[in-house]
Amino acid sequence: MSLRRSALRSAVQVEIPVLLILVFALAPFAWMLLTSVKPTADLSLFPVRYMPSRITFEHYQLLIERTSFSINLLNSLVIACGAVLLGLATSVPAAYAFSRFRFPGRRQILTSFLVINMFPIVLLIIPLFVLMRKLGLIDTFLGVIIGHSTFSIPFSIWMLVSYFNAIPRELDEAATIDGASRLQTIRLVIIPLIMPGLVTTAIYVFITSWNEYLFAMMLSGQTVRPVTVALQLFIGEFTVQWGLLTAGGALIALPVSILFLLVQRRLVAGLTAGAVKA
Repeated sequence: MSLRRSALRSAVQVEIPVLLILVFALAPFAWMLLTSVKPTADLSLFPVRYMPSRITFEHYQLLIERTSFSINLLNSLVIACGAVLLGLATSVPAAYAFSRFRFPGRRQILTSFLVINMFPIVLLIIPLFVLMRKLGLIDTFLGVIIGHSTFSIPFSIWMLVSYFNAIPRELDEAATIDGASRLQTIRLVIIPLIMPGLVTTAIYVFITSWNEYLFAMMLSGQTVRPVTVALQLFIGEFTVQWGLLTAGGALIALPVSILFLLVQRRLVAGLTAGAVKA
């Protein structure tokens, strides 16, 4: 009897709430996928038909063949990968310096990295746009990559500092005694040990850049147009192309989902490793 009560209590307190949260989170994505495979005639029916009368991929075919969405996907991939490279190239040495060296203002600078993320992005977009225009980086890959890195790099540094702190300083000293330079120590000793943290940070930067809209809209144009900006073009003043819009949304979510499935174990290991401080 007590086992039944404990099982019932566990279901009511844990399993049912988790199931409700899961349904609430996945329902919009399921609705988007179902809408993307509906025939055009089903999109204007009232009352709304939740299940498609037949499954069709005409919206995907039209999206790829009649629009520049495939080029926009490639643009977003280049920008996201560039943001990852720039983010890691900047965050790794900075996080190592904050972890291994003690200098005046260290704690205040680390705190400012978190404070930066508390400000709305719109406060920075106008000064950044003026700066990029003066540098001639508007509607270029480099300009959009720098814009996307503005918010991701400070938080990436904060994340990586905890991973570096978990590595004993004795390893640095041992590598130095063996004749390794500071850069060799980072490259050959430290980085392999914090690889789960690097993967976690890279995924964070990639997803942030892939889904970013405001910087992409302000810093891009006809030449460099990411998918988030291209998707907005399907929303007109008097009509919304729901088929193309949902098909594009499904294609945008696909790379991130595949990336998460491929690195799921390493991502979880990186998140748990960062919680431990030596």
